[in-house]
Amino acid sequence: MIDLRSDTVTKPTPDMLKYMMEAEVGDDVYKEDPSVNQLEEYMAELFGMDAALYFPTGTMANQAAIKLLTNPSEQLICDKWAHVYNYEGGGVAFNSGVSCKLIDGDRGKITADQVQKAINPPDFYHSPMSTLVCLENTTNKGGGACYHLDDIKAIKKVCDENDLKLHLDGARLFNAIVANNHDPKEFGALFDTISICLSKGLGAPMGTILLGKKEVMQNAMRVRKVLGGGMRQVGFAASAVYYALHHHVDRMVDDHRRAKEISDVLKTENYVSKVEKTETNIVIFYLNESVIKEAEFLSYLENNKIRISTMGEGKMRIVTHLDYSEEDHQKILEVLKI
Repeated sequence: MIDLRSDTVTKPTPDMLKYMMEAEVGDDVYKEDPSVNQLEEYMAELFGMDAALYFPTGTMANQAAIKLLTNPSEQLICDKWAHVYNYEGGGVAFNSGVSCKLIDGDRGKITADQVQKAINPPDFYHSPMSTLVCLENTTNKGGGACYHLDDIKAIKKVCDENDLKLHLDGARLFNAIVANNHDPKEFGALFDTISICLSKGLGAPMGTILLGKKEVMQNAMRVRKVLGGGMRQVGFAASAVYYALHHHVDRMVDDHRRAKEISDVLKTENYVSKVEKTETNIVIFYLNESVIKEAEFLSYLENNKIRISTMGEGKMRIVTHLDYSEEDHQKILEVLKI
């Protein structure tokens, strides 16, 4: 089966497994796991941020960041497709007691002008206090779209002028970095906190790093504990991440190329009504259900040992990744030519 539902389906490579088995480990709750400490120090230095903390999941890292940057009854501003709003089980309200002001952005991206207009007047006590802006790069539901750095800088300016914090859900941030030749420190200079999922494009089996400024991160261990995220000899997993950061970043260009080639084929087929712009490793397209129904299309792919995601109402998603070979790719291109 060629599984293109997500880049989370990858397995550790033989070399990664070997590196994991040779990892030096300790008790991370006591901050005595050398492999975790090495990873955290490396990531903080890479992004030019004060501190880093290893979390088991991206959702937990995002939720911790929101908890660290807000108080109950306040409000965060994000795009209507944001992961923190749509895919984290209502944790924003449950864990932090805050609400979301949703913006109708472009493919999951919002602008400085939209943020400015979404800020509640601080002296109007009937509405929640706006205190945080959450961005997502690349955007998940937006099809792997990347923010232009100048747009983030403009949003940062609005945040500074209105005393708002800025968090980046960087679940696939390395895809954006590779696609646009960014220096990671460019992002570190703009955000109060950044979460980076390491089990997506990088191909590590688990984990997310939360990066932040010293004054924010000094309470991150406590929040991780409250959320149940304390881990013990987790250096085996952290070492896989460290390996991936040194061996699996540059190769993302292949994922991006293959995604764009899939997009190009889909644009030629009459059973497709629309293909979103493809920038990284995610392809979003819409079926022309007068030509083929969703269930019929998915069955056709399954019969050809191909699996992709449906996002409902004829909206489909394909995600290329580390385990998707060139041989798999050529088969996909042929099968999609119905």
